[in-house]
Amino acid sequence: MEAITLIDQSVCPGDVVLDVSTIANHTIKLGGGLRQDGDVISVTKSGTLRFSNPNKYWVQISQKRYVPQQKDSVLGIVVDSRSDNFLVDIKGPALAFLPVLAFEGGTRRNIPKFEIGTLLYVRVVKANPGMNPELSCTDASGKAAEFGALKDGYMFECTTGLSRMLLSSPTCPVLDALGKKLSFEIAVGLNGRVWVNAASPHTTIIVANAVMNSETLSGAQQRIMVEKLLQKIQ
Repeated sequence: MEAITLIDQSVCPGDVVLDVSTIANHTIKLGGGLRQDGDVISVTKSGTLRFSNPNKYWVQISQKRYVPQQKDSVLGIVVDSRSDNFLVDIKGPALAFLPVLAFEGGTRRNIPKFEIGTLLYVRVVKANPGMNPELSCTDASGKAAEFGALKDGYMFECTTGLSRMLLSSPTCPVLDALGKKLSFEIAVGLNGRVWVNAASPHTTIIVANAVMNSETLSGAQQRIMVEKLLQKIQ
């Protein structure tokens, strides 16, 4: 069975999704949940086979457990404040540390003040087994970029598979369809947390509901679902 017939279908470990010997002059990219043995591409984790143009395949895994990885962008919740760092819940096995100087231009004179419960968009800079992950509110060049506190809006939790789908390139269908009709901000963490903010609470709820409903739908189904949601509010 060719991969094209399995896209957006449930797959299990051992399933063969593609025989590359049948593909002429075509390079493919493999994401998580797939591996290549000789000419055969097979599944290593249960989930839904996904494809994005021009040539990437991966298995979207529906799990709520998050294992921190270096360079991941995540949504964290401040649970404690200490002299040298903030303790942040990122849904991992252990709390993460956010050093008080891990901000653009961070010095002892301009340490940020975060109340417990503050939602942050942060980057994982260290993730070693058996140790608490370390976070930063800067990108690789030391700039704040999009990182920092997320104010107002609505945060909800989802599976890590849905997070990866929302962050896929090109823009996933549900966000593309919503973005053509509605104005909103969204921050997606690879740890299975999503933050949405819009001018009206009504719009925020519509976007959040559409995103939560999209996980098991194909791209075409996501667009239809968004259209139906928008028709109800017009």
